[in-house]
Amino acid sequence: MLTRRIIHCLDVKDARVVKGVQFAALRDAGDPVEQAKAYGAAGADELCFLDIAASLESRGTLAQLVEQVALELSIPFAVGGGVRSVADAEKLLRCGADKVSMNSAAINDPALITAVARLAGSQSVLVAIDVRARGPGWEVRSHGGTRKTGLDAIDWAREAVDRGAGEILLTSMDHDGVGRGFALELLRAVCAAVPVPVIASGGAGTPGHFADAFEAGAAAALAASVFHFGTLTIAAVKQCCAERGFPMRIDTL
Repeated sequence: MLTRRIIHCLDVKDARVVKGVQFAALRDAGDPVEQAKAYGAAGADELCFLDIAASLESRGTLAQLVEQVALELSIPFAVGGGVRSVADAEKLLRCGADKVSMNSAAINDPALITAVARLAGSQSVLVAIDVRARGPGWEVRSHGGTRKTGLDAIDWAREAVDRGAGEILLTSMDHDGVGRGFALELLRAVCAAVPVPVIASGGAGTPGHFADAFEAGAAAALAASVFHFGTLTIAAVKQCCAERGFPMRIDTL
Protein backbone atom coordinates (compact mmCIF):
# COMPACT_ATOMS: atom_id res chain seq x y z
CA MET A 1 0.00 0.00 0.00
CA LEU A 2 1.34 3.41 -0.98
CA THR A 3 2.25 5.90 1.72
CA ARG A 4 -0.49 8.50 2.08
CA ARG A 5 0.41 12.17 2.16
CA ILE A 6 -0.70 15.07 4.33
CA ILE A 7 -0.43 18.32 2.41
CA HIS A 8 -0.56 21.74 3.95
CA CYS A 9 -2.06 24.53 1.84
CA LEU A 10 -1.07 28.17 1.84
CA ASP A 11 -3.81 30.23 0.19
CA VAL A 12 -2.10 33.55 -0.53
CA LYS A 13 -3.62 36.96 -1.23
CA ASP A 14 -1.73 40.26 -1.16
CA ALA A 15 1.41 38.31 -0.12
CA ARG A 16 -0.28 37.03 3.06
CA VAL A 17 -1.71 33.63 3.95
CA VAL A 18 -5.51 33.81 4.20
CA LYS A 19 -8.30 31.36 4.93
CA GLY A 20 -12.06 31.55 4.76
CA VAL A 21 -15.20 29.44 4.53
CA GLN A 22 -16.50 28.28 1.13
CA PHE A 23 -13.98 30.60 -0.58
CA ALA A 24 -15.33 33.71 1.21
CA ALA A 25 -14.92 35.69 4.47
CA LEU A 26 -11.12 35.54 4.25
CA ARG A 27 -9.05 36.26 7.33
CA ASP A 28 -5.31 36.69 7.77
CA ALA A 29 -3.34 33.58 8.75
CA GLY A 30 0.25 34.78 8.68
CA ASP A 31 3.40 35.22 6.64
CA PRO A 32 3.84 32.66 3.80
CA VAL A 33 7.58 32.19 4.30
CA GLU A 34 7.31 31.64 8.04
CA GLN A 35 4.30 29.37 7.61
CA ALA A 36 6.10 27.25 5.02
CA LYS A 37 9.13 26.85 7.23
CA ALA A 38 6.99 25.85 10.22
CA TYR A 39 4.92 23.28 8.37
CA GLY A 40 7.94 21.74 6.72
CA ALA A 41 9.42 21.24 10.19
CA ALA A 42 6.11 19.93 11.57
CA GLY A 43 6.06 16.93 9.26
CA ALA A 44 3.96 17.98 6.26
CA ASP A 45 4.67 15.71 3.31
CA GLU A 46 4.12 18.47 0.78
CA LEU A 47 3.21 22.13 0.63
CA CYS A 48 0.77 23.70 -1.82
CA PHE A 49 1.02 27.46 -2.44
CA LEU A 50 -2.04 28.89 -4.19
CA ASP A 51 -2.14 32.55 -5.19
CA ILE A 52 -5.93 32.74 -5.00
CA ALA A 53 -6.26 36.26 -6.45
CA ALA A 54 -4.00 35.86 -9.48
CA SER A 55 -6.67 34.72 -11.94
CA LEU A 56 -9.20 37.28 -10.77
CA GLU A 57 -6.59 40.03 -11.04
CA SER A 58 -5.31 38.72 -14.42
CA ARG A 59 -1.70 38.52 -13.30
CA GLY A 60 0.96 35.91 -12.74
CA THR A 61 1.82 34.21 -9.47
CA LEU A 62 4.04 36.09 -7.03
CA ALA A 63 7.33 34.63 -8.28
CA GLN A 64 9.65 36.31 -5.79
CA LEU A 65 7.54 35.07 -2.88
CA VAL A 66 7.51 31.58 -4.37
CA GLU A 67 11.30 31.66 -4.51
CA GLN A 68 11.53 32.75 -0.87
CA VAL A 69 9.22 29.94 0.23
CA ALA A 70 11.13 27.34 -1.81
CA LEU A 71 14.36 28.27 -0.06
CA GLU A 72 12.82 27.28 3.28
CA LEU A 73 11.58 23.86 2.17
CA SER A 74 13.02 20.37 1.81
CA ILE A 75 9.67 18.79 0.88
CA PRO A 76 7.82 18.81 -2.47
CA PHE A 77 6.27 22.17 -3.27
CA ALA A 78 3.34 22.81 -5.63
CA VAL A 79 2.48 26.32 -6.81
CA GLY A 80 -0.63 27.59 -8.57
CA GLY A 81 -2.56 30.73 -9.38
CA GLY A 82 -2.33 32.74 -12.57
CA VAL A 83 -0.48 30.10 -14.62
CA ARG A 84 -1.66 30.98 -18.15
CA SER A 85 1.24 29.85 -20.32
CA VAL A 86 4.15 27.46 -20.58
CA ALA A 87 6.42 30.41 -19.79
CA ASP A 88 4.51 31.01 -16.53
CA ALA A 89 4.96 27.37 -15.56
CA GLU A 90 8.64 27.37 -16.45
CA LYS A 91 9.20 30.51 -14.37
CA LEU A 92 7.67 28.88 -11.29
CA LEU A 93 9.71 25.72 -11.75
CA ARG A 94 12.85 27.83 -11.99
CA CYS A 95 11.80 29.61 -8.77
CA GLY A 96 11.80 26.27 -6.94
CA ALA A 97 8.37 24.73 -7.45
CA ASP A 98 8.31 20.95 -7.92
CA LYS A 99 4.81 20.97 -9.38
CA VAL A 100 2.73 23.57 -11.19
CA SER A 101 -0.98 23.76 -10.43
CA MET A 102 -3.40 24.95 -13.11
CA ASN A 103 -7.09 25.70 -12.78
CA SER A 104 -8.86 28.51 -14.66
CA ALA A 105 -6.35 28.74 -17.51
CA ALA A 106 -6.54 24.99 -18.10
CA ILE A 107 -10.32 25.24 -18.36
CA ASN A 108 -10.04 28.06 -20.88
CA ASP A 109 -7.31 26.29 -22.85
CA PRO A 110 -6.99 22.56 -22.05
CA ALA A 111 -4.04 22.28 -24.46
CA LEU A 112 -2.02 24.13 -21.84
CA ILE A 113 -2.00 20.97 -19.71
CA THR A 114 -0.35 19.01 -22.49
CA ALA A 115 2.15 21.76 -23.20
CA VAL A 116 3.30 21.97 -19.59
CA ALA A 117 3.46 18.18 -19.33
CA ARG A 118 5.77 18.15 -22.35
CA LEU A 119 7.93 20.78 -20.68
CA ALA A 120 8.32 19.18 -17.28
CA GLY A 121 6.65 15.77 -17.32
CA SER A 122 3.22 14.77 -16.06
CA GLN A 123 4.57 14.32 -12.54
CA SER A 124 4.97 18.10 -12.37
CA VAL A 125 1.45 18.90 -13.62
CA LEU A 126 -1.27 19.31 -11.01
CA VAL A 127 -4.75 20.27 -12.20
CA ALA A 128 -6.86 21.88 -9.49
CA ILE A 129 -10.61 21.37 -9.78
CA ASP A 130 -12.98 23.47 -7.64
CA VAL A 131 -16.54 22.16 -7.64
CA ARG A 132 -20.01 22.73 -6.25
CA ALA A 133 -22.81 20.19 -6.06
CA ARG A 134 -25.28 20.53 -8.92
CA GLY A 135 -28.31 18.25 -9.12
CA PRO A 136 -27.12 14.65 -9.15
CA GLY A 137 -23.51 15.65 -9.90
CA TRP A 138 -20.94 18.41 -9.50
CA GLU A 139 -20.10 21.49 -11.57
CA VAL A 140 -16.59 22.86 -12.03
CA ARG A 141 -16.04 26.50 -11.02
CA SER A 142 -13.23 28.80 -12.18
CA HIS A 143 -11.59 32.10 -11.16
CA GLY A 144 -11.42 31.33 -7.45
CA GLY A 145 -14.81 29.66 -7.52
CA THR A 146 -16.61 32.79 -8.73
CA ARG A 147 -17.58 31.60 -12.23
CA LYS A 148 -19.74 28.71 -13.36
CA THR A 149 -18.25 26.72 -16.22
CA GLY A 150 -20.98 24.22 -17.06
CA LEU A 151 -18.34 21.46 -16.93
CA ASP A 152 -19.09 18.21 -15.15
CA ALA A 153 -16.39 17.50 -12.56
CA ILE A 154 -15.96 13.84 -13.49
CA ASP A 155 -15.73 14.57 -17.21
CA TRP A 156 -13.25 17.39 -16.66
CA ALA A 157 -11.05 15.26 -14.37
CA ARG A 158 -10.88 12.58 -17.07
CA GLU A 159 -10.03 15.10 -19.77
CA ALA A 160 -7.35 16.74 -17.64
CA VAL A 161 -5.64 13.39 -17.11
CA ASP A 162 -5.99 12.45 -20.78
CA ARG A 163 -4.24 15.71 -21.65
CA GLY A 164 -1.30 15.05 -19.32
CA ALA A 165 -2.16 15.89 -15.71
CA GLY A 166 -0.25 13.68 -13.30
CA GLU A 167 -2.37 14.56 -10.29
CA ILE A 168 -5.76 16.10 -9.45
CA LEU A 169 -6.38 18.52 -6.59
CA LEU A 170 -10.10 18.18 -5.90
CA THR A 171 -11.76 20.85 -3.75
CA SER A 172 -15.40 20.80 -2.70
CA MET A 173 -16.47 24.41 -2.30
CA ASP A 174 -19.55 23.24 -0.38
CA HIS A 175 -17.33 21.62 2.26
CA ASP A 176 -14.47 24.14 2.26
CA GLY A 177 -13.66 25.51 5.72
CA VAL A 178 -16.74 23.94 7.32
CA GLY A 179 -14.88 21.21 9.22
CA ARG A 180 -17.46 18.46 8.75
CA GLY A 181 -15.34 16.19 6.59
CA PHE A 182 -14.36 15.87 2.96
CA ALA A 183 -16.95 15.39 0.20
CA LEU A 184 -16.59 11.61 0.15
CA GLU A 185 -19.14 10.83 -2.57
CA LEU A 186 -17.45 13.30 -4.91
CA LEU A 187 -14.04 11.96 -3.95
CA ARG A 188 -15.00 8.35 -4.61
CA ALA A 189 -16.42 9.27 -8.02
CA VAL A 190 -13.32 11.13 -9.17
CA CYS A 191 -10.89 8.54 -7.77
CA ALA A 192 -12.78 5.82 -9.65
CA ALA A 193 -12.71 7.84 -12.87
CA VAL A 194 -8.99 8.64 -13.15
CA PRO A 195 -5.80 6.56 -12.89
CA VAL A 196 -3.68 9.26 -11.25
CA PRO A 197 -3.40 10.36 -7.59
CA VAL A 198 -6.24 12.52 -6.30
CA ILE A 199 -5.74 15.02 -3.47
CA ALA A 200 -8.80 15.55 -1.28
CA SER A 201 -9.40 19.18 -0.29
CA GLY A 202 -12.15 21.03 1.55
CA GLY A 203 -13.77 20.07 4.82
CA ALA A 204 -11.20 18.59 7.20
CA GLY A 205 -12.12 19.06 10.85
CA THR A 206 -10.83 16.01 12.72
CA PRO A 207 -7.96 13.54 12.25
CA GLY A 208 -10.50 10.90 11.31
CA HIS A 209 -11.66 12.95 8.34
CA PHE A 210 -8.26 12.46 6.71
CA ALA A 211 -8.48 8.70 7.16
CA ASP A 212 -12.01 8.79 5.71
CA ALA A 213 -10.60 10.49 2.60
CA PHE A 214 -7.98 7.78 2.22
CA GLU A 215 -10.66 5.11 2.54
CA ALA A 216 -12.54 6.87 -0.27
CA GLY A 217 -9.50 6.51 -2.52
CA ALA A 218 -7.50 9.71 -2.03
CA ALA A 219 -3.72 9.44 -2.32
CA ALA A 220 -3.30 12.61 -0.26
CA ALA A 221 -5.38 14.99 1.82
CA LEU A 222 -4.90 18.74 1.97
CA ALA A 223 -5.96 21.14 4.70
CA ALA A 224 -5.38 24.71 5.77
CA SER A 225 -7.61 26.15 8.53
CA VAL A 226 -7.26 23.27 10.98
CA PHE A 227 -3.48 23.64 10.86
CA HIS A 228 -3.30 27.44 10.56
CA PHE A 229 -5.40 28.06 13.66
CA GLY A 230 -4.13 25.18 15.81
CA THR A 231 -7.21 22.95 15.75
CA LEU A 232 -5.10 19.96 14.69
CA THR A 233 -1.44 19.06 14.40
CA ILE A 234 0.06 17.16 11.50
CA ALA A 235 1.48 14.64 13.98
CA ALA A 236 -1.97 13.89 15.42
CA VAL A 237 -3.46 13.48 11.95
CA LYS A 238 -0.73 11.09 10.88
CA GLN A 239 -1.03 9.06 14.07
CA CYS A 240 -4.76 8.65 13.56
CA CYS A 241 -4.34 7.62 9.93
CA ALA A 242 -1.61 5.14 10.84
CA GLU A 243 -3.91 3.61 13.48
CA ARG A 244 -6.56 3.24 10.78
CA GLY A 245 -4.09 1.19 8.75
CA PHE A 246 -2.72 3.74 6.27
CA PRO A 247 1.08 3.93 5.79
CA MET A 248 2.33 7.38 6.76
CA ARG A 249 5.72 9.07 6.78
CA ILE A 250 6.35 9.57 10.49
CA ASP A 251 10.16 9.44 10.76
CA THR A 252 10.44 13.19 11.34
CA LEU A 253 7.64 13.46 13.93
